[in-house]
Amino acid sequence: MQMKTVKATISGRVQGVGFRYFVKMHADDLNLKGSARNLADGRVEVLLQGASENIEQLFNKLKQGPRFSSVSSVEMTECENAELFNQFNTG
Repeated sequence: MQMKTVKATISGRVQGVGFRYFVKMHADDLNLKGSARNLADGRVEVLLQGASENIEQLFNKLKQGPRFSSVSSVEMTECENAELFNQFNTG
């Protein structure tokens, strides 16, 4: 099982709709660590760390988002030499 760290930036109506909670709930289910935070420009930034296949599953959920969101795009890049997370945080 290959571990990796990725950063995803999600655009659309993704703030004020429970998006970070949605990400944390699914990240916890998939045993992923990292963080989710709102950006000043209205996007949400998510750092994910864990098994590649679990990150891929969450990536597919990010494209859908929670019920009241409207995701217009998800950009994901792999992070080299990222800090290690021991849980998933929202902030």
